[in-house]
Amino acid sequence: MNGYIRVASATPKLLLGDCDYNALEMIDIVKKAKKEEIKIIVFPELSITGYSCEDLFFQSLILEDSEKAIIKIKKSCENIDMLIVVGVPIKIDNLLFNCAAHIYKGKVISITPKTYLPNNNEFMEKRWFSTCRNLIKKEINYANDIVPIGTDILINCSNFNNLIVATEICQDVWEPIPPSTYHALNGANLILNLSASSEFTGKYDVRKNLMSAHSNRMKCGYIYSSSGMYESSGDIVFSGHDVIFENGTVLEESEMFLKDSSFIFNDIDIDYLNNSRIIDNDSYMESLNVNTKYRFIDIDLKDDTKGLKREISKYPFLPSKDEKYSIDCNHMFTIQYTALARRILQTNSECCIIGISGGLDSTLALLVTVKAFDFLGKDRKNIIGITMPCFGTTSRTYSNAKKLMHDLYITTKEINIKESCLKHFEDINYDINEHNVVYENAQARERTQILMDIANMKNGIVVGTGDMSELALGFTTYNGDHMSMYSVNSGVPKTLVRELISWFINYNSSDKKINETLKDIMDTPVSPELLPPSQKGEINQKTEEIIGSYVLNDFYLYNMVYCGYSPKKIIYLAENAFKDIYTKEELISRLREFYKRFFTQQFKRRCVPDGPKVTMLSLSPRSNLHLPADSSYNAWLRQLDEE
Repeated sequence: MNGYIRVASATPKLLLGDCDYNALEMIDIVKKAKKEEIKIIVFPELSITGYSCEDLFFQSLILEDSEKAIIKIKKSCENIDMLIVVGVPIKIDNLLFNCAAHIYKGKVISITPKTYLPNNNEFMEKRWFSTCRNLIKKEINYANDIVPIGTDILINCSNFNNLIVATEICQDVWEPIPPSTYHALNGANLILNLSASSEFTGKYDVRKNLMSAHSNRMKCGYIYSSSGMYESSGDIVFSGHDVIFENGTVLEESEMFLKDSSFIFNDIDIDYLNNSRIIDNDSYMESLNVNTKYRFIDIDLKDDTKGLKREISKYPFLPSKDEKYSIDCNHMFTIQYTALARRILQTNSECCIIGISGGLDSTLALLVTVKAFDFLGKDRKNIIGITMPCFGTTSRTYSNAKKLMHDLYITTKEINIKESCLKHFEDINYDINEHNVVYENAQARERTQILMDIANMKNGIVVGTGDMSELALGFTTYNGDHMSMYSVNSGVPKTLVRELISWFINYNSSDKKINETLKDIMDTPVSPELLPPSQKGEINQKTEEIIGSYVLNDFYLYNMVYCGYSPKKIIYLAENAFKDIYTKEELISRLREFYKRFFTQQFKRRCVPDGPKVTMLSLSPRSNLHLPADSSYNAWLRQLDEE
């Protein structure tokens, strides 16, 4: 399924000590999970017996029944292509161990015992169980199978792209160095946790944050399954809190305190996890315990799930529209203006010079600059906004530029560059009627020259306005708008530029006049305005008609550069995200153009000015993107040809 695996976390309704009943509940859940094409399902700690059996664990009957229950599960599910992981007590060499049994196609393929046994407050596990450190054997006869046992076992799912599964149990993840740390360093990218976590006020957040951070640190998927409300009505309560994580992100989370059996499921992106590890290979592998020798169990879990359960966002750079939305937007905006403030202090600049076009990028750059001056306690009059109308300027953008500068109380200048461009064309013997790249770029470079010269005159710096999407596509004039003395938007893709202005309107500005201007700027088609307007005076050069939708280009940028996905996978994701908007042929065509532009325009990105990294991605050659300017895009296009 293009690098994804569908996994589930389940909490069955149970009867304490009734292993047969509990096995039937789990079998029923597995059969329902099969209909959802789930490939791995995890049940809670000691789910065969119930975690709260206490001294019933000393009863030989319950140990015998638990083994019979495992036999029942494996026989009932022998024709189901699913890795089933169940919590069970197992007696070995006169000691009792709290274990996870891994069942696949009618066999118990491995058993993992618990490492850390809590023995405080409401937990008394050492009364009944032994730690895995007391385990003598490497292999046991259990449930009619010869089974490898230990914490040194990894399950290799060979039909998936380097999917390796490991297991730990409840308390293990709460320790300073969880067993899964070593599992992950030895290759495991999907960790299963069978748990029986008691509930009290505040523990929900602590537990969730712990596993989220652990999943992020280990760059792994993490499936957490916990015991439900039927465990106990005594002094402690269990909620059945099930969660599926991917590199720290919650993909799916259960409701708590459900009265019926339940399971949650989602698709974990193994490609993404593997690529993340490759990028961080040095720091990630330096901690490897070379003395640890792992045993690998191979299974032929089929990669045949159809479709995706998870939603693929059209806008991967945008913050989620949840309770943290405004906080996230404010954080990004703060990164921009404090970075600019630091550069102003470093250069002892008396002012900032910024070209204002009435478009999205220069608008965000101006808002950032104003905030930087307010932050430093500087007079806004030392921000010099310059509008430079020329052949393509429309009355709409010209008016919005003038109004915005006026209402923000900065110094406003207007320099019409038509005559200087005409003189330049005359000097180089260029035909003014040829509206080609020379015609367009001459205007951009003339504007940059003016900004730079005034910055020198005023002991100031030029604040760049170009965004990350333009850098990615090379849609910027080399040594024109490509250049500045500090580029505040270079870490902000176009879709995020629009979102930050929208956030500013709704959360940061109470000035109705400014908001009206900002709204009209957002409604204006994106354009460099380098070609003459239409006969009606409207914009005649719309960027997205030339290079395609910025939404689609930003989607491609994120998935290619940040995630490292292949063309085949990007098209698969795009089909899911844009299925009601573009055909597959249109998506392929646009991706081909994206690759061509991205690869051929690296020479521009190799000499861009400084600018802050705002999202998870930067195209700066000094931080994130170390790409040769001479690299070929042929291999990427060849894979697209196969689609």
